[in-house]
Amino acid sequence: MPDFHTEPSELLELEEEPSMEELQDQVQRAQSELLELKRRQDQIEKEKLRLEELSRRQEELERGRLEIMDKLTRSLLLVQREAEESQRRFEQLQNIEESFTDHLQELERIDSKSWNGRELARELTKATGTVDEAKAAYSRAQAKIAPPEPELVGVGNRTFEGDNAPLEGYSFLYWLQSGVAFTLPLVLLGLVALLLWSWHLLTSPH
Repeated sequence: MPDFHTEPSELLELEEEPSMEELQDQVQRAQSELLELKRRQDQIEKEKLRLEELSRRQEELERGRLEIMDKLTRSLLLVQREAEESQRRFEQLQNIEESFTDHLQELERIDSKSWNGRELARELTKATGTVDEAKAAYSRAQAKIAPPEPELVGVGNRTFEGDNAPLEGYSFLYWLQSGVAFTLPLVLLGLVALLLWSWHLLTSPH
């Protein structure tokens, strides 16, 4: 009768000594697991870099958004103030234009040569009042139509005087208004002198 009993030490030796194929399989599995772990680590690193880049861009966006919002808000207030001032200035010049036109028409209607002896004193008083009113209107308007004083204009962190700006930056309307403002006093003075000279000729004894 055969003996089926095996020593425990012999069984342990059989279990602890895998075959060469099993060892190769274990090595291959370990290498595959290492490669998979390396691949996953690379993916995690890439995802980390991607999230960091997105976070940086988000911070830059928010910083840029707040910065330009602040600049636009402050500039909008300046634009609104300049628009209101321009509108006020335009209406003021319109009123001055209407006033000067009315006074010029009244002065042009004065015809001292047509006055006779009985009307002379009354017409002379009336014409003198008209001239005085024109002078007063002209004097009141001078401060309003005179070119503004040079101001310090701010650009970013720099300032410069407005009168140092290039002359090419002014529009044709600016020069037209400036020309009218410069020549109108001479025209009015010439007209007044002409009236006084005519009145002197009429009233002087022949």
